[in-house]
Amino acid sequence: MLVRAWARFFVVLGLLLGASPLLAGPLKAGAATSNITPPLGGNIVGGFRPTPSQHIHDELHARCLVLDDGKTRLAIVICDLLGMHRTVSDQARKLIQERLNIPREQVLISATHTHSAVSALGDNRYEEAAPLDDYQSFVALRIADGVQRAANLLRPAEWAFTTVEIPEHVFNRRWYLRPGTMPANPFGGQDLVKMNPPGGSPNLLEPAGPTDPVVSILSVRQPDGTPIAVYAAYSLHYVGGVPGTDISADYYGVFCNELTQQLNVDHQQPPFVAMLANGTSGDINNINFREPRGKRAAYEQMGYVAKDVAAKVAGVLREAQYAPEISLGARYEELPIQARKPTAEQIQWAKETLEKSSSNEERVNLSAIYADRALKMNEGPDTLPLPLQVLKVGPVLLGTMPNEVFCEIGMDFRDRLSPEPAFLVSLAHGYYGYLPTPRHHDLGGYETWLGTNRVERTASDKMLKALLDMAAELKE
Repeated sequence: MLVRAWARFFVVLGLLLGASPLLAGPLKAGAATSNITPPLGGNIVGGFRPTPSQHIHDELHARCLVLDDGKTRLAIVICDLLGMHRTVSDQARKLIQERLNIPREQVLISATHTHSAVSALGDNRYEEAAPLDDYQSFVALRIADGVQRAANLLRPAEWAFTTVEIPEHVFNRRWYLRPGTMPANPFGGQDLVKMNPPGGSPNLLEPAGPTDPVVSILSVRQPDGTPIAVYAAYSLHYVGGVPGTDISADYYGVFCNELTQQLNVDHQQPPFVAMLANGTSGDINNINFREPRGKRAAYEQMGYVAKDVAAKVAGVLREAQYAPEISLGARYEELPIQARKPTAEQIQWAKETLEKSSSNEERVNLSAIYADRALKMNEGPDTLPLPLQVLKVGPVLLGTMPNEVFCEIGMDFRDRLSPEPAFLVSLAHGYYGYLPTPRHHDLGGYETWLGTNRVERTASDKMLKALLDMAAELKE
């Protein structure tokens, strides 16, 4: 509970010292949702082999929050998607700027990473400037609609920031195994760690990294105490347990529904909006590999996790201290990062692998999948302009990266900005694969494979430095 106490202390300190009357202004806030559920029949993209959707278990949404301090307006959006191509965010932010005059640099759009959604990545996720397909255009339009509706609902508000630690649901999924038990990777080589090893295996040694138990929570309410929205972030990849042909928002959607019930605002008008972002969970999931759980019914585990997280968030919100004034700010940069490219030997391997493979194979052929990805990456640009962003909400600094970010990067961001409260959100403004640290690149494993990872070995260090520099500018 140290993080929670620290956050509460700093919010109070920020109100007394950091939120100078010359900088802070009276807060207004508004929130709304847009339904982004696709038609049935589109391919669900959570696995290596896309599956046409046949049923909608629960609707997908773009959940939108607009904040205004009288000088600066921010829009924050979370979408129930595996990820989105950067062109979707670009188009949505273009529409928002045209409609509402909110600069694109002041709009944050991220995805939750549900594995039970139809793709918003387009036909080729490695292509930088492909035209939007019908579903991508629909998502961009609905994001803009949601932000416009949230802006329509702007009203006087108070804000609070707090945290709660929930370690029991997060487990590092990358493991060292006993010598001689590591299987070959799709490229025919040997890694030093394995993602998602068999649960309970005697070959397990230890996880290759930490977990981050902290849930960061930004809450806004009316001066009379009526909740407007809660924006939270937790570093848990997703939970799953969804039948392969179902569309679902996963535990993120269950959390939003449950928090609404916990706060007793399920019939409120205007509606309360709960939001749960994916923190930095690139190497984290909900599987206890030491003591695997028994078989669960569909949706059972996600319900268990989401309800517990929602209850604990609601609990700390009852103790949160609110303030009516705030200062807002934003920085945005597209940082040139070198794209990973296959070597000449890897290109030859990829061509030979695809020549030998058959499109009628019943089992997933990982070697063929990664051979195809390698050739597509070879055709892509040498440099990728990665969108990075930092929002300032009072003393709170919210950073973003367009990747599935390893949890220790988010922890480093938070620690290096201390004593200011800070947290990092993944999968914002695009999808550029996993983001391991250089140390994890050296260990290998699924998240580092060419095609799963798209950027240079030292990308995380360069991106983190850029975010810290932007945060420093906002603190001046």
